[in-house]
Amino acid sequence: MDIDLFSDIVKDLILDNDEVTLPGLGTFVSELVPSTFSDKGYTINPPYRRLSFRQRWNEKDSLLVDFYSETNGIDKSQASDIINEFVSGLKETLQSKKLIVLPGLGRLRATKENTFFFIADEDLDIYPYGFGLEPVSLKTHEETPEEVSAAVQELHDALAVVEVTEPEPEPERKREPWLAAALWVAASVVLFLGLFMLFARIAPDLTDKLLYSEEELRIINY
Repeated sequence: MDIDLFSDIVKDLILDNDEVTLPGLGTFVSELVPSTFSDKGYTINPPYRRLSFRQRWNEKDSLLVDFYSETNGIDKSQASDIINEFVSGLKETLQSKKLIVLPGLGRLRATKENTFFFIADEDLDIYPYGFGLEPVSLKTHEETPEEVSAAVQELHDALAVVEVTEPEPEPERKREPWLAAALWVAASVVLFLGLFMLFARIAPDLTDKLLYSEEELRIINY
């Protein structure tokens, strides 16, 4: 067996299993990562499976041996000897050279204390159900100066419609003072909301700082 064949076997097994044990070395673990937000909450990233390595193994896990035995038409005892010998060689190389490249998967590395860890290839795809899924941006496009001017004009026109005018007094009747106060409050609210919406379109980053705490921003921007 060579390293290319070994990597292909591990990848085939990890597509259908959450864990694949390398006897005497460790275990590849696949975990589903749910959809996440990035770009300050404006981009939705699709789910994917993350591959990691843990320096522990399950003695009862025979996936690797069973697969090799079945695909090569040999008994499990012989397959076990071949797998154990190959993995033992990998461990010795990893301890001495501190690096093993697994084509199509990534790199196994070792620290000075021989703690093993795995760095997956950037283009590694072990989630068939995610085929074709792409990040979704909630941003349409950046506002041009012309669009900003148009937005200002729209706001001006909207405020003009709700502008409070002085009604003609009815004969021998006085306008209730609470009505004038209510109209003034309504006009102020409309003006404030309009200005805030315009400000949010021009400076979204500053708006986020006004609406969210630093901890909430870290969660949104994660």
